[in-house]
Formats: sequence, structure tokens, C-alpha cells
Amino acid sequence: MMTRTGQIKFEASVPSFDPVAAVNNSVSAILDESNGEIAVLALVKAFKFKIPLMEEHFNENYMESSQYPKATFKGRITNFDASKLSSSQKYDLEGDLTIHGVTKKIKTKISLISKEGKVYVSNNLIVKAQDFNIKIPSVVKSKVAEDVSINLDLILDEK
Repeated sequence: MMTRTGQIKFEASVPSFDPVAAVNNSVSAILDESNGEIAVLALVKAFKFKIPLMEEHFNENYMESSQYPKATFKGRITNFDASKLSSSQKYDLEGDLTIHGVTKKIKTKISLISKEGKVYVSNNLIVKAQDFNIKIPSVVKSKVAEDVSINLDLILDEK
């Protein structure tokens, strides 16, 4: 099952400052229902901000998107059972998250439910920019949260 129109939202906002948040609506993902393997790909330049200058800084200074154009996740849903997806199920998800050219092993929870032949996937993950060698200049450090919240929403369909 797959999609090319998944969504990732991230937020690193701090109270009293402009929101540091973006949305990417062109996330690709594939799920192998036979074994629970999942892969997700997001083009970094596809993240859209409300403030154009913030988007420019995100791509040029922080994410260096011309050098690191993709963020990826490759992993496996533990104890995955496609036959149980008629009701919402939470599973453990383990795999490799690559952002800014740095790959980290992660463990998180993922929610799945099957409706009308489609599989709805959602996940919320907290990462730290510093874990992926993303440098936040001291002049704006107080305006960007150390913990970055990443929300993933996918609607997977038959290939």
C-alpha cells in the first residue's frame, strides 16, 4: 500500500514568538502489509511556512536542503497484523530516521486503522535538532524549541 500525498507537520514554536511550524503535503510512503515494513520520504523543500523568510532560512541555513534534499524513515511495525486493522490499533515502530544526512535509530508508537480499503496511519514523534547536527544560531536559539514535534498522517491505498 502506498501514498504520494501524505502529510508531515512539524512544530518548534516557543511562546511569545512567531510560530516555527511547517507542513509538507507531498510525503511518499509505502507499507508492506505482509511484514509491516514501512518507508517514508519527504522532500525538505516541500515544507511550507506561513512566513516566507522563515521558509528560506529553514532551507538555506538550518536544513541545508540543497545538500540534504530528503528526510527518510525506514523501519518495521512490530507485531503488525493487517487482519486486525478494522479497529484502531497502536503498534511499536522501530527503524532509522535520516534528517540532515544523520541517521538515528528510533522507537515510537504508530496508530493504524483500515477503512474502505485504505489504511490510515498516524504518528507523533519528538526529536531534537541537535541530534541531527542542525545548528540553530544563538541569535534565534530562544525563538526555536529544543524539542521538535513531528506529526505524520498518511492515507495508504493499493499500489
